[in-house]
Amino acid sequence: MQFDRLVPEMRRLALEAGARIMQVYDGPDFDVRAKSDASPVTEADEAADALIAAGLRAAFPGVPLVTEEQADTHGQTLSTFLIVDPLDGTKEFVQRRGDFTVNIAYVRDGVPLHGVVYAPARGRLFYTLADGRSVEERGPFGAQPGEVHPIGVNPTPDNRGLMVVASKSHRDAATDDYIAQYGVRDMTSAGSSLKFCLVATGEADLYPRLGRTMEWDTAAGDAVLRGAGGEVVRLDDHSPLTYGKPGFENPFFIAYAPGVLLHPQG
Repeated sequence: MQFDRLVPEMRRLALEAGARIMQVYDGPDFDVRAKSDASPVTEADEAADALIAAGLRAAFPGVPLVTEEQADTHGQTLSTFLIVDPLDGTKEFVQRRGDFTVNIAYVRDGVPLHGVVYAPARGRLFYTLADGRSVEERGPFGAQPGEVHPIGVNPTPDNRGLMVVASKSHRDAATDDYIAQYGVRDMTSAGSSLKFCLVATGEADLYPRLGRTMEWDTAAGDAVLRGAGGEVVRLDDHSPLTYGKPGFENPFFIAYAPGVLLHPQG
């Protein structure tokens, strides 16, 4: 894979999908349907999925592609592939809260090496460069990259007072119980894969997820966080989170800056 070609293509498709999503978001109304797993889907999800999938298949025809909205891809077991969540945070989108993202990632041998996370309503764009380092690009966003700033996790988190980020839509007692094991200075909530990005920029130190997620929910944010010096591990044994699992379902996990002293579950 030529990463100097992959990264600009992922960035371009994320921006185009984001623009299409915002057309729906800023419109007067849109339909919301329930998928087979009871999660919501809108015309914005489907339009962004079709746009990104067509672009990736045209640019990288030999690379397997997995997307949230194309169920025919979900029965595969893969080690190297592209994976897409065209609109992560549909609940935030439906409620017009703004914390939704476009996620595109490249996984090799189970590791998310490259990713782009674009939050069009927030005007925030994060991605990995060809060499694997992560950056945040400042808008306005055009065909060519604009002002790009390297990002990195908090190098010296204070374990007596951590900044913790948790889900807006999936917060529960188990998550609160886990967080209670830590010294917490403050907490913030964010939707979608933005939580990974807040750890990647040092705006948060710890993001635990004790709930169901799929690989397309996490791969791009995981890649951005790893490229910023962070880590994502399983909650049960603190081994690295891997990709290409049967069914593409994740275990519970922790995303964090390496200076955070992790606690076991429970």
